[in-house]
This record gives sequence, structure tokens and C-alpha cells, in this order.
Amino acid sequence: MASTELPRLAVRSPADLIAAVPYLLGFHPAESVVVVAMRGRRVVFAARADLPDPAEDPGAPLRHLAHVVGRQRADAATVVGYGPAHRVTPAVDAARDALAEAGLVLLDALRVTDGRWWSYLCDEAGCCPPEGRRYDPGASEITASAVYAGQVALPDRDALVAQVAPVDGAAREAMRRATAEAEQRLARLLGEAPADDPLGGGPVRAAGVAAVREALRRQRRGERLGDDEVAWLSLLLTRVPVRDHAWERTDGRDRDIRLWTDVLRRAEPELIAAPASLLAFAAWRAGQGALAAVALERALAEHPDYSLALLLDDLLRRGVPPSELDGWPVVGPPGVVGSRRRRRRPAR
Repeated sequence: MASTELPRLAVRSPADLIAAVPYLLGFHPAESVVVVAMRGRRVVFAARADLPDPAEDPGAPLRHLAHVVGRQRADAATVVGYGPAHRVTPAVDAARDALAEAGLVLLDALRVTDGRWWSYLCDEAGCCPPEGRRYDPGASEITASAVYAGQVALPDRDALVAQVAPVDGAAREAMRRATAEAEQRLARLLGEAPADDPLGGGPVRAAGVAAVREALRRQRRGERLGDDEVAWLSLLLTRVPVRDHAWERTDGRDRDIRLWTDVLRRAEPELIAAPASLLAFAAWRAGQGALAAVALERALAEHPDYSLALLLDDLLRRGVPPSELDGWPVVGPPGVVGSRRRRRRPAR
């Protein structure tokens, strides 16, 4: 499932809505059901699910989809199914029932197949012919507005997954060497810990704070971290106080997303939980719910019990918009996270 808070897009026709969906999700959907939430004539949210398997009851996943949309304080919604009619129709019917149960007005229910769209609610041949209507997203004002606003629609979800995939080949070998050296460096730091701090909590936190601040400074200057810096930072982020220091300083800025994407892709698998979660948080704050979702998939595949990843995954699955938690997180004692409003302006 993917969700988003994007600059509001004015929709005037089904073709406009279909053109908007890839920019709301971050990629062009296929074999999917998408529910687009509206306030008035403005798109405010989109959530996607895979088309249910034909042998399965589509009700449960689509009721959850409707529940997520219902959290967005929308007053109406449109369902769009992508794929062949025999798979789309039962899924769209289930989504329509779920939206009605959630109290949302159904504006339209559409099927998109092979460059044409059909409406399940319109049987007037003049506007909705039996053979469907062709659409050209490139000719839509919605597409032009989205591109002008800096929104990107990747070819498919696989292309989004590739954005957070680990580096390989020579780059991976270099990171293995750098991480081994970082582990030796950490061992030396712990060996020098004072007697009143035998676990080295103070020195490690100080080193972590310095590494996070240097990484953020480098990113502001448009500079990429070296392998040694990524290895050291990713190792220190395994300590919760260091991770929380980075989390407090992460928002939905483009530079935050670039930094944590780079660290996630280059970090060794056993060290990816924190950078993946930080990327997910930055992407969620920026309204890039699909990117947040694939980052969390990487984190939880390697570290299924990582608490921050589980927390963020729950926010995404429940469709909690960033505006509901403006100013979050506020981190107190290690592992204790609170909330305060307007810590900083939310990213747009």
C-alpha cells in the first residue's frame, strides 16, 4: 500500500484523475486497486493495493484500504482498478462496498486496461462507449502541473524498489572493507572508555553525534560521503541514542532523503535498520509514502523486530498523514519517544 500528501491537484475529468495517480503514488500502477480521496474537487490522498488473487475474497484488504482513506478527512473518493476486467471488476466492487461502509461518497469507479478507461457508473455511450476511451496522460494539465511541482512517476514499483537496493560488485566489496575497519575503530574507542563508563556509552554517543552532524553538513554542501564515513556512521547508528539524534534532525527535505538513501544502499545488511527507518521517516514527512514503504520493506526483511521500523510501518498502514504528527519525534530518555507540535515547519 502507498499513501501520500502532495500538493493539491485539481481534477476535472476521469482522464485527469488517471493522469494524476502515478504522481500521487510515485510510480505507474499495474495489477492494482487505487482509491483516490477528494475534498471538493481536489485530490488529497491516494492509497494502493495489489489486485487480490482471483481465488481469494477481496473484501478484507479492500476494507482496510477504505479505512486508510477514511482517516484523511476526505468527503468523497474514486476507485481505479488497473488490469484485466475479470480481475478488476470484483476488486472494484469490493472497494465500492467498503467505501460505502466508511461513509464516503463514491464519485466514480474506473477500470484502466491497455491505454483505455471504462466507468462502472456510467452507461451513456456518448461519454462512456462500450469500447472504452483512450487517454493520453502526457496531454493532461495534471501531468504538466505535477512535473512542474517536481513530482516523479517511475515506470513501475520495481523501479522504486531499485532506488533503495543495495550496491553490489566493487562498491559492495569496498563497503565490506570499510565496515571491517570501522568495527576495529569502534573496538578501540570502547577500549579507551573511562572506568565510570565501562560500556563506552558517552564516547560512542559523542562520536555518533559528530558523525551525524558531519554527514548532514556534507549533504547540505552537496557532497557525498566516502565509504569510510558511511561505514562509521552506519555502525554508530546501531546505538539508539545516536539513531535518535539523527532522527530528531531528519525531516522531509530532499537532502535528508538523498542522504539516508545513499547510506541505506551502501551500508552492510546487518547495519541497514536505522538508515532504512530514517529514510522512511523522511519520505513519509515529504509525502512520498511509496518510497517510505519500500525502505521499510528492506529494514523489516533484514530486521523484523526493529521497533522504529515497526512503528513507521504501522503509521503507513493506518494512513496517518504527516500533518497529524507535526513536530514529531521528540526524543527523551533512550528509547522513549514523545510528540510536540510545531517543532519545525512540515516539509512541502
